[in-house]
Amino acid sequence: MDYRRLGRTDLQVSVICLGTMTWGQQNTEAEGHEQMDYALDQGVNFFDTAELYSIPPKPETQGSTERIIGSWFKARGNRDKVILASKIVGRSGNDWFRDDKGPTRVTRRQIAKAVDKSLKRLQTDYIDLYQIHFPERPMPWGSNPTRFSKAAFERPDDETSIAEQLDGFAEMVKAGKIRHLGLSNESAWGTMSFVRQSEVGGGPRVQSIQNAYNLLNRTFETALAEIALREDVGLLAYSPLAQGYLTGKYLDGARPAGARSTLFNRGQRYETAGAEDAIRSYIALAKEAGLDPAQMALAFVNARPFVTANIIGATSMAQLKTDIAAAQVTLPADLEAKIDAIHQRVGNPCP
Repeated sequence: MDYRRLGRTDLQVSVICLGTMTWGQQNTEAEGHEQMDYALDQGVNFFDTAELYSIPPKPETQGSTERIIGSWFKARGNRDKVILASKIVGRSGNDWFRDDKGPTRVTRRQIAKAVDKSLKRLQTDYIDLYQIHFPERPMPWGSNPTRFSKAAFERPDDETSIAEQLDGFAEMVKAGKIRHLGLSNESAWGTMSFVRQSEVGGGPRVQSIQNAYNLLNRTFETALAEIALREDVGLLAYSPLAQGYLTGKYLDGARPAGARSTLFNRGQRYETAGAEDAIRSYIALAKEAGLDPAQMALAFVNARPFVTANIIGATSMAQLKTDIAAAQVTLPADLEAKIDAIHQRVGNPCP
């Protein structure tokens, strides 16, 4: 397993990060424990969760994933073996996260409440990396939009300033409840605004950005990659298999039993015009190279210099083993050139 420095911290995280959002709906507590046992045994020391999980978000399952991780920590007594990341919900109208049943905002008060509840569910005293799941301000749908949306950039009257957000997180760092701060579903402007505000106004410096990045959407490369490299705000790539679409299991409208899109019908992000053509092209290339399509897609993400960690998610142990093993796959230069040639033709079809 390869390990990389998380931002400018002293933490070395595994290039494969264990995503957990299915635990509590698609996966049981026992299955979550089995996945964590296996991942840790394979050298994966980085786990990612959120107060929002499990997914799809529901009032009755909110926090279930953190509770499963917490029961595993208690049973195994190995909190010190894991670098744990969680998230606070950003701006939303959902009213089941806070005790006052109000909308979620990234304010000093809500930060404190969210951190305390996560710590209780996780049965730990601290979170290594605490991330803003999606911004306090309105943003386009999808973390890496492929086109401009004027409505998504409206400025509400109750927008919390980045300075106030950082003040709230600084209080959590001072209290020892979180160690480091990260962003998620963020833009280049937002990332640099957080970096700049921490330098001139104080507060914890952001150490990472968790955005979608995969063969169907490489827009991170056009602006955020340089920020990741120059400012040491590395990418934690989520959806590296495009919610499983890059495995080919949904081609021709297929809906395998138990698969995510079969159960929840939430895959529209990867069913856009041109997506299936792109998927077929990448799968054909993987087969031509004698590679598992999933492992080729994951190995491509692993090899990007701006990527700190690649967040995998699996609902079966077979999937988990395949995904973790991708850390041992190296793509030759000629294969990367062929991937780039496909990308030149199909572009970024998915937001």
